Amino acid sequence: MEISTVHHHDTLLVPLHLLILSQHTIRFIALSAQVFLYYLSCGYLQELLFTLEGFKNTSWFLSCYQFLIYGVLSFIQIGFAGLSQRRASYRSYLILPILTVAAMGLSTHSVGYLNYPTQLMFKCCKLIPVLIGGIVIQKKKFNRYDVAATFCMSIGLIFFTLADSKVRPNFNAYGVIVVCLALVADAIIGNYQEKIMKIYHVSNVEIVFYSFMFGFLIILFGLLVTNNFFSSIAFWNKHPLRTYGYGLLFSIFGYLGIDIVLSMIKEYGALVCVTVTTCRKAITIVLSFTLFSKPFVFDYVWSGLIVVLGIYLNVYSRNQAGFNAKIASYTNRLLSLFR
Repeated sequence: MEISTVHHHDTLLVPLHLLILSQHTIRFIALSAQVFLYYLSCGYLQELLFTLEGFKNTSWFLSCYQFLIYGVLSFIQIGFAGLSQRRASYRSYLILPILTVAAMGLSTHSVGYLNYPTQLMFKCCKLIPVLIGGIVIQKKKFNRYDVAATFCMSIGLIFFTLADSKVRPNFNAYGVIVVCLALVADAIIGNYQEKIMKIYHVSNVEIVFYSFMFGFLIILFGLLVTNNFFSSIAFWNKHPLRTYGYGLLFSIFGYLGIDIVLSMIKEYGALVCVTVTTCRKAITIVLSFTLFSKPFVFDYVWSGLIVVLGIYLNVYSRNQAGFNAKIASYTNRLLSLFR
């Protein structure tokens, strides 16, 4: 009896899910790309604006312009969302705009006196005034990770600023004071916004609208009182494209960035969001040194990494259980490869 042998050639079939990215992954990539696009563009435009000779004298007018655009965009968003009724009290929306003006206005104002990467590093360290204020005012107790994070951020900032003062002959300590005040206001805003949202169950877009529209009126009043309004308009009218044009794009990108970050936090959590935004800030700093000629020393690198370590210690302190679970999961996967 003759037996015929049939040779079957094994066909390597690649599962479809390995070839096609999941919707979850595509969504994450899309959001991350938007974070990079909006904030890198925003940072570039902001620094570009301040390269215009004499522009720093109109920095508060830029904030006024920015607040107006944010207010208009949030009003449009409210219309699309169908949120017609205000939930929080006007009293709440009087305090919040003042804090917002202090945080964003002073931050923008500081760009005229600080190296942009230095200003950006300061903005990464909001935890410092939060922790100090919590201890002094509310008698809060913080865990060792928060303390370590604050210590890392403080040390990193000190050495980053010292490096800046060494390489910049026109280093201005006034800029450091201004950005520190902005940080304090920014730290207070977070707690106050959280309080309003818990009491009145307010949406993000409502808070944004009232913060920036009332903030616009506050800055406008300040500009009129100090006689800077019309002089700023006169200066901007001389350079309409580099002021109104770039300022408009700067404001639009900034607003879109805020919205995307809120979406990312909601969908992927603080850890993922911090990772993306930290990478974005690192690239912003690199681009700042690349696109705008400024002296560079290696001290910027290691002091910046200390600040990044502080950021992750802060995130870890808030999500220890989740962090530990992920670390254990990754460790088990890694060990399984060698079994």
